[in-house]
Amino acid sequence: MAKFKKVLIANRGEIAIRIIHACQELGIKTVAVHSTEDSSAMFVKMADESVCIGPALASESYLDKSAILSAAVITGADAIHPGYGFLSEKADFAEMAEEHGIVFIGPSSKLIAKMGDKVEAKRTAIETGIPVVPGSDGDLPDLDTALKVAKEIGYPVILKAASGGGGKGITIIRKEADLRSKFLITKSEAKASFDDDRVYMEKYLERPKHIEIQVLADNYGNVVTLAERDCSLQRKHQKVMEEAPAIVLDEKTREDICSKVRNAVKSIGYTNAGTIEFMYQDGKFYFMEMNTRLQVEHPITEMITGVDIVKEQIRIAMGEKLSVKQEDIKIKGHALEFRINAEDPDTFVPWPGTIDKINVPGGLGVRIESGVYAGYKIPSFYDSMIAKLIVFADTRQDCLVRAEHALREFVVDGVRTNLPLHKELIKQKEVIDNANYDNNWLEKWIAKHNEEKAKLAEKEKQKATEQARKYAKKQKSDMQKLTGKGVEKVKHRK
Repeated sequence: MAKFKKVLIANRGEIAIRIIHACQELGIKTVAVHSTEDSSAMFVKMADESVCIGPALASESYLDKSAILSAAVITGADAIHPGYGFLSEKADFAEMAEEHGIVFIGPSSKLIAKMGDKVEAKRTAIETGIPVVPGSDGDLPDLDTALKVAKEIGYPVILKAASGGGGKGITIIRKEADLRSKFLITKSEAKASFDDDRVYMEKYLERPKHIEIQVLADNYGNVVTLAERDCSLQRKHQKVMEEAPAIVLDEKTREDICSKVRNAVKSIGYTNAGTIEFMYQDGKFYFMEMNTRLQVEHPITEMITGVDIVKEQIRIAMGEKLSVKQEDIKIKGHALEFRINAEDPDTFVPWPGTIDKINVPGGLGVRIESGVYAGYKIPSFYDSMIAKLIVFADTRQDCLVRAEHALREFVVDGVRTNLPLHKELIKQKEVIDNANYDNNWLEKWIAKHNEEKAKLAEKEKQKATEQARKYAKKQKSDMQKLTGKGVEKVKHRK
């Protein structure tokens, strides 16, 4: 296949800029599609061409398949890079691109559909020898079946939407009564969110870590794994901070699971970039899902392996072989990624608005991926992430020290951000040790942290009230003394 001359980027923000950079280095022109709300966004200014595809609402712009394909056709784009989110895992969009003779930079539409269906993906994992969490063989047609499976694997269990993702469509069930009351509700919520009411069941692991394996595969049967990432610091199933590699894994354990992943990926004929996500508890891996796209946290893998994942994606889509072999992949150093969001650091409510001032950290081992600038107005229509701070060093300890300095230097004025949360997290013993936190730790820590802040605020309030009371009492006493002296003087004059 000939080299691409022009790639359309079906995304926005920092990931659109990341793809533009990769294309520039490969000598490929870029087309940015954007909503009316994003007309002045940095990614639009950086692309060689831009096309407005609709109004602010994502459903009428970034999720409008026909508008994006039309933009690709009229600009003469050879390929579409979907980034992550939006249409990146929509099999029908990939199929539409294929039918129009436009290369979708990712796996085939059939593989996206196969691995995007959580039930089918779990079946595939079992067939290819990847360990899975005990649970139902497929979707649960009715409550009686759900009750039977739950009894077999034991409570607690977790109900998951077959088409779910991003932490949505998940219900934890701790007893039979909860299953009876929440089964139909979960199915209804799955239907409303994903237009698919199928749900399946798995054993709920109480203290797992979230470990994911990055993979690259070309069209010639070559497959490499780029080690793993630990993404256990999550809030409501949304990742907050990630790191690579996972220090809880030794080299033997790492190679064992990576070998299983490579064999599975090769057996299903997967191509391009992908990530297989696992829960890891008591020294055992349990398959969660496969993401058939680029991940938000891909930079930390690039930092420790030296492999440019986005450029590899594009090369694979152009029909080239992988530029690296498995024996070339060496883990060097440690990397952390912090998702900087425009949100209230206590309530996590999104905080759109205009950035008055922004100062990003720099120095050796510090990488910033962002699409904002001073004077930029953060829209209320999209994800609240405004930047990713990636920090790299030779050791994890050095990386933590460097991260603490970088977070201190990072300043955003005009909107609230979660920078205070990251600054606190990086100091916690459990985070420093990395041995004592799991997927559920951050939720508990935030609840405890907020409770302590509330108690401290109440103490400060009581202290201020007591000080005000003492001051008022002193003023009254002083006034009485002055008044008394005045009376004495009057008496003396008489």
